[in-house]
Amino acid sequence: MSVYLDHNASAPLLPRARAAMLAAFEMVGNPSSVHGPGRALRAVIDNGRDKVAKAAGAEAKQVVFTGSATEALTQAIVGGVKAFAIDRVIVCATDHAAALKAAEASGVSVRIVGVDDDGIIDLDALARYVETANAAGEKLLVAASWINNETGVVQPRAKLETLVGPTPHILVIDAVQAFGKRDLDFSASATDMVAISAHKIGGPAGIGALLVKGHADTVRLIPGGGQEQGRRGGTESAVLIAGFGAACEEFDEIFDADQVAALVTLFEDRLLAVAPDAVIFSRGAERVGTTINFAVPGIKNTVAMMSLDLAGIAVSSGSACSSGKVGRSHVLSAMGVSSDLSECGLRVSFGWSSTAEDIDAFFSAFETVLSRHRRSGAAA
Repeated sequence: MSVYLDHNASAPLLPRARAAMLAAFEMVGNPSSVHGPGRALRAVIDNGRDKVAKAAGAEAKQVVFTGSATEALTQAIVGGVKAFAIDRVIVCATDHAAALKAAEASGVSVRIVGVDDDGIIDLDALARYVETANAAGEKLLVAASWINNETGVVQPRAKLETLVGPTPHILVIDAVQAFGKRDLDFSASATDMVAISAHKIGGPAGIGALLVKGHADTVRLIPGGGQEQGRRGGTESAVLIAGFGAACEEFDEIFDADQVAALVTLFEDRLLAVAPDAVIFSRGAERVGTTINFAVPGIKNTVAMMSLDLAGIAVSSGSACSSGKVGRSHVLSAMGVSSDLSECGLRVSFGWSSTAEDIDAFFSAFETVLSRHRRSGAAA
């Protein structure tokens, strides 16, 4: 694949993360063992934890490694419901499927808060849920994605914390797309738990983390042998943790948010120049400067992606967590986008390896897609 424009799905592995993992591969032992090799692996894990904590503005003891951000969200929501005797879970309609499915599996009542046309959560509706719960003496667990993985919309985290954080209710933030790109500052925040992932910033797939405040130390999903402070049993992967920590350091050094945001602006300008009828979703809201979700009416995303893929251009139609399926986006549906237009939606996402030349290559291929569409329209 010559041009990779799908960083929201998974970023290319960073060189320093690869090197750290290769070094850890050479080590032998179990990090829970007390002998020399075990202690050496434990040091690798502790070092990785320190680096992740620093990137998240957290204390090392607040970092619980998991197999993925999906696992982290499941631990936070399903485990949180049990640990805090939660009466009801509140989620946002545009949250990632990992949070929505975890809410369904929590065993308690679930309420879904809607969004406006740009995908911003209805804070008034959330406030009503909180007021009703307070009056009834109920305890809520509220989960929300800080940055939407499909549209790049930035939810008002500070307002969510003001509304939920100071109360007895529990606030869980999915920061997978925000981690490394926004100041998380977990320790000083009013958020109880946060899910993050390594492979979105150039670390390895197969590892995430749940950031947990001290009062949430009873939140567990896998009891096991007591690893990860008793919160997540199972022998830790020193290899993956080493890669996660190294990626945090390198991404912080090389990721230039302004430079990447300039690529997004350039892309959108060129898109509207060649396809004036293109619809850029959530353009009226604050978005992270890495993501564009757009549609050209009449061009199905399945057709566009196939043509782009044949030209060596990797993009997506939204979340990459549906086993390769291309269907209607639940995010766009929640925003009130019509079925016909939603089926034309494409997501382009930039990251640490992206360049202006990638945009040139994209439009060289995409203009062919547009030309075919126009010819077929004229023939009809």
